[in-house]
Amino acid sequence: MTRAKRAGSGATPAPIDGRAIAPFSFAHGCADLCQGAVPALLPTLIAARGLSLASATALVTAATIASSVVQPLFGTWSDRLDFPLLAPLGVVIAGLGLGAVGSCHSYAALAAALAVSGLGVALFHPEGARMAGRAGGGTARGMSYFSVGGNAGFAVGPLAVLLTVGVFGLDASPALALPGLLAAAVLIAKLRGRDAAAAADRHADRARSPRGPARWGPFTRLTGAAVARTVAFFALQAFVPTYLITRLGASDALAGIALTTMLATGAVGTLVGSRCADRWGRRLVLVWAMVPLTAVLALLPELGLPASIVALAAIGFLVDAPFATTVVIGQGYLPGRGGLASGITLGLAIGLGGLIAAGLGFLADATSVTTVLLVLPAFTVAAAALALSLPGERRWSWVMTAAPPGGAGRRQDESG
Repeated sequence: MTRAKRAGSGATPAPIDGRAIAPFSFAHGCADLCQGAVPALLPTLIAARGLSLASATALVTAATIASSVVQPLFGTWSDRLDFPLLAPLGVVIAGLGLGAVGSCHSYAALAAALAVSGLGVALFHPEGARMAGRAGGGTARGMSYFSVGGNAGFAVGPLAVLLTVGVFGLDASPALALPGLLAAAVLIAKLRGRDAAAAADRHADRARSPRGPARWGPFTRLTGAAVARTVAFFALQAFVPTYLITRLGASDALAGIALTTMLATGAVGTLVGSRCADRWGRRLVLVWAMVPLTAVLALLPELGLPASIVALAAIGFLVDAPFATTVVIGQGYLPGRGGLASGITLGLAIGLGGLIAAGLGFLADATSVTTVLLVLPAFTVAAAALALSLPGERRWSWVMTAAPPGGAGRRQDESG
């Protein structure tokens, strides 16, 4: 019995083409570096451009909205065009927008530059995820290789700002465009190479196959689970440093290390969770990652400093364990619409989760950061409940792989 059969997938997935995924994973890191760099730029912008804290925070919101809310639109565009050059174009725009920040002396120009950068990020993600999904054979593990590049890029963003703007000032901001330009060159070289042509031939039938029926009900619940899980992630990013410093007496440096640890273990969780999903079942990972996550979140306000850092490492691992799996399941629910599915699960869901987490700031101001931490388990319980409501995998997994001629594969799966 094959691993796919044990997982209840009903079909054997196509092999993973790691060499084809690698450039997209690298470009994903360079695109998300542009997102991770924006918060790190705020102290310099406040000092150099005389911004208030509120106006500086609004810049982050503008970049976030531009990079997330419009992703479904770009995803639809990606599906219709089937034009891989959208990915390098997106990462170039993201880098150039970020690099232009140092040349912007008015608030409107700053907002426009960061919004353009966000639009570039939004343009990259659906096409990048669609191509990575093809190269990954429809597996969660293949998608995790693409996803972990974004994890790394987001974490490297603040370091890139420190090494450029932090050392040389805002005049050095054009250097922040270099990773995006490099990633675009790598992608274009790969897309024009013989390896890319061979990969395109292997996936040609799948790419040209007619769209299957969309399962909007399960897809909507899947998106809701992703939003709920993302609320917890962004709230922790926003409030944990303050909580560790003011409540537990941690130093600024230690609070930063704790946050970095959470992000790093998230990347590991993405890889491990995807392997578990391919082996034992995708819905299983979506549900059971939330169970221990809820328990750890509930314990966090009761822990001391050393135990809190350990708990944050576990939280990072668990909250990102279903990340790549969510994207793959979403693409399965919307066959032939991989760009749209990726735009929603990678973009819109994350953006909505971030906005809800930002709204929790009002609760923190009215009560305390501890109160927010006490509320977070409710979101992960909701994510688990929504994931549990998804249909069994035998009822929809036929869309994850190309069916044999005549549709026999579909009839076989649906009969189970």
